[in-house]
Amino acid sequence: MKIPTPSFAHLGRLTDDTGLFEHAEGVVARRNCGYCVDDVARALVVVCRELAPSGSCELQGLAEVYLSFVLAAQAGDGRFHNRLGLDRRWQDQPTVEDCWGRALWGLGAAAAAFPTSQLRDTALDAFTLGARWRSPWRRPMAFAALGAAEVLRVLPDHPGARALLAGAAHRIGRPRASPLWPWPEDRLAYANAVLPEALLAAGAALDDESLRADGFLLLGWLLDVETRGGYLSVTPVGGRGPGEAAPAFDQQPIEVAAIADACARAYSITGEPQWADGLELAVTWFLGANDAGTPLYDPVSGGGCDGLEHRGRNENQGAESTLAVLSTLQHGCRVLGASR
Repeated sequence: MKIPTPSFAHLGRLTDDTGLFEHAEGVVARRNCGYCVDDVARALVVVCRELAPSGSCELQGLAEVYLSFVLAAQAGDGRFHNRLGLDRRWQDQPTVEDCWGRALWGLGAAAAAFPTSQLRDTALDAFTLGARWRSPWRRPMAFAALGAAEVLRVLPDHPGARALLAGAAHRIGRPRASPLWPWPEDRLAYANAVLPEALLAAGAALDDESLRADGFLLLGWLLDVETRGGYLSVTPVGGRGPGEAAPAFDQQPIEVAAIADACARAYSITGEPQWADGLELAVTWFLGANDAGTPLYDPVSGGGCDGLEHRGRNENQGAESTLAVLSTLQHGCRVLGASR
């Protein structure tokens, strides 16, 4: 299988000197819809994977825009705003919802990867401030845990990161006893694979074999549930509960990107082919091996389409879907290119 090299052309098209526009009509940014930390922090994670130690990477300018945006979104107490209007005014109050978790993920990635020590230190200070908080929801804690794992790659004894990882694992919880539905929630929701990925990250960083085992169990079960006929048939908008029929639509790229992230991490821990196989399913979903037989990756623009529908795709190429395909292709090129 030939995996396309990620193109950042469309990501650049959606970015101005403030941040990353959330929505697009086709390939044209819908500027009136403004920006959100959820997307900018995701973009920071994706672009940080491309940064060169020499500082010569052409994507460093994007990374600096995204980091500045995330830093500006942080309130003095460490929580984060999410939505910024075109008038450059925040439209909400700081919270510990998804935007908090994703912001910490982005800051952790920047603290580990930025070529300049000053910006690494700035990102780390903001991460440390935000990591004092705990969210009552699983997904924000899981996103934040991935940021903590990034920090621990370069600072293995960082107390805030270690405590945050332990807190995330506790909040996600253990698998249920039922082999038919071990998932710790009554329904699958969105970005589901981030929960087992956070457990794997916590287990690896904290040297806790039980957390690793829980993560592998949940990820393997999720792949089984979301695979149909040899390709991914993922949880749609609205979620999926026990016994609900597949396929169902609208399927979102964020769900597939989370599977790619988790499988790439699982493969990095074990080297086992089943996780490379799971990553390959995610890559090929974007290339057309899905319930509609329709590619969601646009090789001309470099963007990703906003959802898989019964008879095709949503043609709009917004930030979330574009980042989902870029992230998945990054993992595919790195892992599958080396293992196949």
